[in-house]
Amino acid sequence: MFWVLLLLLAWAAAGTACTRLCLAAVRAAAGDADARRGARRHELTLYEAAFLSGGPGRVADLTMVSMARQRRLLLAHTGWATVVDPRGRDDMERSVIGAIGPEGQNRIAPVRAAAASTDAVAGLADRLVDAGLAVPADTRTTVAAGVRQVQLAALAVLALGAIALLVPAQPDMPRTLVALWFALPLALTLSCLAIARVEVHPYSRWASPAGQRLLGALTRRATSGDDRTYLTTVAVRGVRAIGEPDLRAAFAHRDEPWREPHIGGA
Repeated sequence: MFWVLLLLLAWAAAGTACTRLCLAAVRAAAGDADARRGARRHELTLYEAAFLSGGPGRVADLTMVSMARQRRLLLAHTGWATVVDPRGRDDMERSVIGAIGPEGQNRIAPVRAAAASTDAVAGLADRLVDAGLAVPADTRTTVAAGVRQVQLAALAVLALGAIALLVPAQPDMPRTLVALWFALPLALTLSCLAIARVEVHPYSRWASPAGQRLLGALTRRATSGDDRTYLTTVAVRGVRAIGEPDLRAAFAHRDEPWREPHIGGA
């Protein structure tokens, strides 16, 4: 019977895709369990909070905003950055100054892109991944690929079921029963997607669940209204949290959203 062969193909597609997604989710959950134990002793810096909230580009934005508030970097509303104090106080500031170039002036967009690509930001990312606070690139891609495979498997089951129903009817098997048999692998794929939606949803693009918990705690503590609170808000929410219109306008000239570099696994 031709429909039985199609049913076997449907079960093979559904079973393989769901197994791969489950294995990816289990590995991600195991990494999060390890991260919870280390996260209790970790105190986020502003640079770490910026990376967990918005990635490398957010770290560059925070660094430039911090230097601008200290009058060591001028950010014009036209989208230009000018160095006032060429002595960077840490690796991030030195990365921004180096990205501006020897002339001491450059457009903010290329400065942001260059600073986000430096070894200082890559090292920060690696440390957060090792601490279990940032999502490793391979975890993001593996889980996302698993979800896509299950979605494709669900479509394949529907297509195979439709083909089975279009072939001439078998005298020993009513069409309703054939449809019921194909509904079983379809239910498997849909339930797997529903479970993945609940289990994998806590992961953001950059922060693991442990990292998100630390971000939440950092935000709740930032209530004093001082300069650190201001920078914490920028780190977590981005340049849209900047209160000064001219400074916010300076970042309106940025290039398209930052393309993520490869980040090593934990």
